[in-house]
Amino acid sequence: MSYRIETDSLGKVKIHKDKLWGAQTQRSLENFKIGQDIMPIELVKALALVKECCATVNSKKGLLNKRKAQWIKIAGQEVQKGLLDDHFPLSVWQTGSGTQTNMNVNEVIANRAIQLSKGKIGDKSIHPNDDVNKSQSSNDTVPSAMRIALYLFTQQKLLPALSLFEKSLKLKTKEFHSIIKTGRTHLMDAVPLSLSQEFSAFHQQIVSNKKRIESQLDDLLLLPIGGTAVGTGLNTFPQFSEKVCELIRKKTGWPFKSAQNKFSEISNHDCLAELSGSLKTLAVSLTKIANDIRLLASGPRCGLGELILPANEPGSSIMPGKVNPTQCEALSMLCIQVIGQDLNVSLGGASGQLQLNAYKPLIFFNCLRSLRLLSDGLNNFREKALNGLKANKEKIKQNLENSLMLVTALNPHIGYDKASQIAKSAYQNNITLKEAAKQLGFLTEKEFEQLVQAKNMIKANLK
Repeated sequence: MSYRIETDSLGKVKIHKDKLWGAQTQRSLENFKIGQDIMPIELVKALALVKECCATVNSKKGLLNKRKAQWIKIAGQEVQKGLLDDHFPLSVWQTGSGTQTNMNVNEVIANRAIQLSKGKIGDKSIHPNDDVNKSQSSNDTVPSAMRIALYLFTQQKLLPALSLFEKSLKLKTKEFHSIIKTGRTHLMDAVPLSLSQEFSAFHQQIVSNKKRIESQLDDLLLLPIGGTAVGTGLNTFPQFSEKVCELIRKKTGWPFKSAQNKFSEISNHDCLAELSGSLKTLAVSLTKIANDIRLLASGPRCGLGELILPANEPGSSIMPGKVNPTQCEALSMLCIQVIGQDLNVSLGGASGQLQLNAYKPLIFFNCLRSLRLLSDGLNNFREKALNGLKANKEKIKQNLENSLMLVTALNPHIGYDKASQIAKSAYQNNITLKEAAKQLGFLTEKEFEQLVQAKNMIKANLK
């Protein structure tokens, strides 16, 4: 076991057993014992990437000892690989700039770099502020890391999940192509459509959401690194920001670049509010899809019963054989959570003051949580519900044949009023539309059969 003894600026002695953090981190642990929400490791890893790139740039400029820079780089890479996750214990609910997490990363990288060097840097120590945080401020490193982490998560997790979900819906539209069913508006019987057409609406919702999210990602590529405290770039040198962003591009493979107006990117997080708004819209769409599928699968005998959900687990602790729409419920619940989290991001974004938005941890935590919930929810629903979804053709046919709204096909031939009389007579006398048309003397049986064909009614005159 190794022990590290440190005296902070107030003269208070700290003894750390196998921990790489220092006084700043320990002080935060003692002052912010709030909840159980730990700062997401995605932000920590993105900060470590920024630190690594800044050290490299400072070293090439001659502002940082090359040997120090090398060990900082190696320590930062260990953080990015997840080898030091246990050394980042701070709560989300801390200072609004994220300074304490920035210092936590500085301290861990500095102390790990000292360990790794094994005295190879001579008498010179590695300082968390003077070396690891050189040419930086929490005010530019944290928002840069926020954007990097959220951009990478969106590209690596959410968009692939959306693509697979979209593909599954497209396959369902093909699978259900020949199935004609009753349409419903206001939850009441309406004119027919195909099950494929119904699912094509779901498919288009996902396509539109994916395009919407992709169109907003470019703003996340603009990093305020190099702006330091307020955007002026104090304590940096010309081209520092561009050189750091160039390294970040090489390391990630994504086109991050220096923000032209760093005052704006430090003082506001409008691009994250926009991203969160798009995630909310996706949640709205998924809620509609999940609830429609749940409604169409209701029953199986006493509801609509037109879809058959996979029976993944027993649905009731008291009613044997019951199958509940559990995946629909889980998806719709997480979507409500995302919708609520968007309000948190909006309020956090609106509450920034003057040269700094001091709601960074709140904004990042909620954006990342929404991304994670939606990515996992899309994958789970696709695997456990959507892919195994079946059409109950017998029930669909029965409902279609019982629909009074097939009478709408007669409007161009006998007029709305006579068609309405047929529907009312059929309903009141519990007879078919054909029988009602014959009894009223409006149409012969042959004429009715020629005019009222569901397959002809679903062929929309759309370009």
